[in-house]
Amino acid sequence: MSKVKGLIFGIAVGDSLGVPVEFMSRKHLKANPVTGMRSYGTHHQPAGTWSDDTSLSFCLIEQLIEGYHIHQLSKRFCDWYQYGYWSANGEILDVGIATRNAIDRLLKGVDPRQSGECDEYSNGNGSLMRMLPLAFYLKNKDINERFALVKEISSITHAHIRSCIGCFFALEFLLLLIKNIDKFTAYHQTQETVKHYLSTQPIKASELELYSRILFEDISLLNEEEIFSSGYIVHTLEASLWAFLTTDSFQEGVLKGVNLGGDADTVGSIVGGFAGCYYGFEEIPTEWVATLARLNDIIDLNIRFGLSPNIL
Repeated sequence: MSKVKGLIFGIAVGDSLGVPVEFMSRKHLKANPVTGMRSYGTHHQPAGTWSDDTSLSFCLIEQLIEGYHIHQLSKRFCDWYQYGYWSANGEILDVGIATRNAIDRLLKGVDPRQSGECDEYSNGNGSLMRMLPLAFYLKNKDINERFALVKEISSITHAHIRSCIGCFFALEFLLLLIKNIDKFTAYHQTQETVKHYLSTQPIKASELELYSRILFEDISLLNEEEIFSSGYIVHTLEASLWAFLTTDSFQEGVLKGVNLGGDADTVGSIVGGFAGCYYGFEEIPTEWVATLARLNDIIDLNIRFGLSPNIL
């Protein structure tokens, strides 16, 4: 199950590479590029420390091992928020506004199907950053069920259709990478699948137009100065796809994504998930893996996920 292991460790490694330089400018990183695991930096943490991207991805993985249940998954998110569950060191480094607001609602007893922020200004990358492991659970389901599950899980925190579209594209793309399809073929097939499917849904054309550089053009043909790496979901997905498609190895792809600056940990995490799944765990530098916080816990999680009948 090299692809499962590659995804899990790719998410954590990419996240950890980005944590020390989160919010730093691209100009600064041009002069001081990330080349490996760093200590301290933005959040003043030791090397190998991962953030909410990995924590909530691992909460999702653990839930999928037991079997998908939206209320139990939401409780795991609450336990992370309140108690540092599945955090790197018992503390949470950062919480997005929409995620915080949604979890506060959950803690007050709001149903997880109504807890997510749904206005158009609540389209950060907070659901995309934790969504990639779901691909292994979706791989034998039809597209209607895939879209419904993606929408439901995103909507725990991010219920606007724009966030759901971004998550859906990322997972449809990852599903093809799991099948060993060439990444460029997978990208173009995903464009066609997603465009066709979303055209059958009651979605405003203006929402699809916001993803035009991903859906209707070829994101890999853009120059770096045309790529933004903010926490806005459209920018994060564009940056992650661009870094992955314009490089030829795990190491090159993740470093290219992280060194875009801005929301470096989330871009690094998503590129790491794509690249770890595509190239396999064996292509992740061993020294990066060895540096990860809670390494033995991640190894155990990988074994449990790989053996789970829910993803086989």
